[in-house]
Amino acid sequence: MVRFAIAERLPIRAAGSGHSSSPLVQTGGVLIDMSGLSGVTGHDSERRRARALAGTTIHALGDPLWDRGLALSNEGDIDKQQLAGALATGTHGSGIRLGSYSSCLTWVKLINGLGEVVEIGEGELRELRAARVALGTLGVFLEVELQVEDSYHLEEEITYPTWGETLETWDADVAANRHYSFLWCMEDGSSELFDLPGRPGGDMADRSYTKKYRVVEIQNEDEISLQEGSRRDRAYRVYPGGFTTPFAEFEYFVDAKDGKAASQDIRDLILTKHPDQKWPVEVRWVKGDDGYISQFAGRDTTVITLTADAGSDYWPFFRDADALLQKYSPRAHWGKVNFMTRERMEYLFPELDTFIQVRRDFDPHGTFLNDYTRSLVG
Repeated sequence: MVRFAIAERLPIRAAGSGHSSSPLVQTGGVLIDMSGLSGVTGHDSERRRARALAGTTIHALGDPLWDRGLALSNEGDIDKQQLAGALATGTHGSGIRLGSYSSCLTWVKLINGLGEVVEIGEGELRELRAARVALGTLGVFLEVELQVEDSYHLEEEITYPTWGETLETWDADVAANRHYSFLWCMEDGSSELFDLPGRPGGDMADRSYTKKYRVVEIQNEDEISLQEGSRRDRAYRVYPGGFTTPFAEFEYFVDAKDGKAASQDIRDLILTKHPDQKWPVEVRWVKGDDGYISQFAGRDTTVITLTADAGSDYWPFFRDADALLQKYSPRAHWGKVNFMTRERMEYLFPELDTFIQVRRDFDPHGTFLNDYTRSLVG
C-alpha cells in the first residue's frame, strides 16, 4: 500500500484505535487501517524486552506478557489504543518515576517514505529519539520493542479529600505511590460523568477522587480482591478502567514544580468564568524523557486534563485554559484538542530542528504529512 501510494504521489496516514481527537490522521490520500497487524512477536526475559506488531492494542499485551513473567512499567486510564498510536503521541499513565510508553521504545521496524523497510535500534540513538514521539511522520510502524519489567501486582486505594486536603498532601502523595493521580470534582455529580463512584455517605463538591496504587506481593489467587476502591490484582487488571462516555479532551503538560500552581489556576478559572463546565479535572505525573518532541522532553511533568461534552461549544473554555497556562510554558498532548503552532514548538522543544532533519531523512518527499503535521514539523 505504501509503495502504491508513493508511486501515485498520494499522501499516507495510518489509523490506530481512533482515540485521538486532534487531526493527526486526516488525509485526502491513503488511510491505512493497522488493526489487523496485531500480536506479541517475541520477548527477552533477561533484558526485560518485549516485541509486538504495531497494531496491537495495549489491552492485548496484558495476558501474553504476564505468561512470560513480564509487564508494562506503566499504563494509562484507557488501554484500548494501538501501540503505534500510543507511541506516536506520547500516551502515558501516572507516576513521577515512570515514563510514557514512548520512553520505553528500544527498537522499531517501519516503512519509510521511499517504500523501504528499515529498522531503528539503540545503536541509532539520534533516530530512535525521533521515533519515540513522531506523530506518524517517519513512516508506518510495523513492529516495536519496548523496555518492560518483571510482572507485579498492584494494590488500590481510593480516597475523597477536599481540595484543601489535596493540596496539603500533594507532594507526599506523589512521592509515596507508584501511581498517583486525582480528579477534582466541581460539584457532586461530576464524578459520575467519568463513571466513577461518588463519596460514600457524602457529596463530591470541591473534592478530589484520588487514585493511589502501590506494588504488593500476592502469593496465590486467594489474595486477589476485586472490591472497587481497594482492588488487589495483576497490574494491568487494576490500573486501566472507566471513561467509557464520549467526550472532548484538552491535555497540557507543565514542569512538575509548577503543577500545583497551574492546577489551582485551572480550578479558579472554572469556578469564576466557566461554572458550566462540570467534568472533573484530572491531574497526573510523568517522568521526563529524551524524545525530541515528547511532551516530557527534559523535565518531570504534571499533566492537567480538561474535558467537555462531545459536540458542545467547548472552544471558549479550552482557549481560556490555553491562555492561562502559557506562563508555565505548557506542551500539549498530540492526540488531544490543542493550540500548538510551529512558533510554539520552536520555543518549547530545543531539539526540534534535529527531529525535523531526521523526519526529512526518512520521508524526503513528505509522503506521511497531512495539513496538521505539515504545519508543525514539515
